[in-house]
Amino acid sequence: MPVQRVVLNSRPGKNGVPVPENFRLEETTLVPDLKDGEVLVRTLYLSVDPYMRCRMNEDTGVDYVAPWQLFESVDGGGVGVVESSRCSTCSEGGVVTSFNWPWQTYAVMKGSVLQKVDPQLVDGHLSYFLGAVGMTGLTALLGVREKGNVIQGANQTMVVSGAAGACGSIAGQFGRLDGCVRVVGICGSDEKCRALVDDLGFSAAVNYRKEYVPTRLKEHCPDGIDVYFDNVGGAISDIIITQMNKGSHVILCGQISQYNKDVPYPPPLSEEIQETLQMKNITRERFMVLNYMHKAEAALCELSQRVKAGQINVLETVVNGIENMGDAFCSMMKGGNIGKQIIKISE
Repeated sequence: MPVQRVVLNSRPGKNGVPVPENFRLEETTLVPDLKDGEVLVRTLYLSVDPYMRCRMNEDTGVDYVAPWQLFESVDGGGVGVVESSRCSTCSEGGVVTSFNWPWQTYAVMKGSVLQKVDPQLVDGHLSYFLGAVGMTGLTALLGVREKGNVIQGANQTMVVSGAAGACGSIAGQFGRLDGCVRVVGICGSDEKCRALVDDLGFSAAVNYRKEYVPTRLKEHCPDGIDVYFDNVGGAISDIIITQMNKGSHVILCGQISQYNKDVPYPPPLSEEIQETLQMKNITRERFMVLNYMHKAEAALCELSQRVKAGQINVLETVVNGIENMGDAFCSMMKGGNIGKQIIKISE
């Protein structure tokens, strides 16, 4: 059967900024001669995420994510339908997802790496399994719960950087639902600011490309900042940390502003910021959702219920066609998406 796939054509150059030409679309043929335990899947949706930038390097810098190999099929979060199966746990017509789904229109995969999902959990919005009711939602919910120390009735203020992205957009909503009286988002366009306030219920939003962040933060957070959900790192995070209260908490989730640079993860902080953290007794702990997978089932159940009840609103930017994977990835890395960046591969 004819199959289209995306391979890693080259690694980013010296400036570290990925370009669509780093990826190449290939036409190939798949012989679905299944062995025991294998299934043939048709891809419905694929996901591009900031962590993937590390996978474009020869060394990802972390031990839990493998680099993509040159001229081989790229992989990441995906959801699809089982077309045929020789695996007892995957039946034909079932919807399945995986964190290591090849960027292909069809693929033969081991049933053991696939997770069955119930379309009713997302009211048929199957792409949500890659975002709000998947790893992204888990990261947002468990990050806030495990590292944020949000307390009902404690008059807390939360700030979220990368707030209009897949994870930040959900993390801010959980900050509000769990008891923060103020949730302020930092993002990169007026359109994103409007979406955060009008669609997601954030108290306020700051466009860091146009506004002077220190002043705007002081206006929106008159009592200081108690919880900071950090998706970006760099200069924006430094500004936020300087306005945090004593005994406050940084949830270190991502550092997207640093991913194109050749620095370790998490990137080192300036001496001044390190002193601020110590002086104010601010906890800044790296959050890795993979360490909390024993809580995943209950958290996914809550995510599903809250999305279906309209308590969590989901934003997505959907691009059609596997041929646009490279463009969608590079756009996402520059903040071109509002909410989760999804590529629709088939109906």
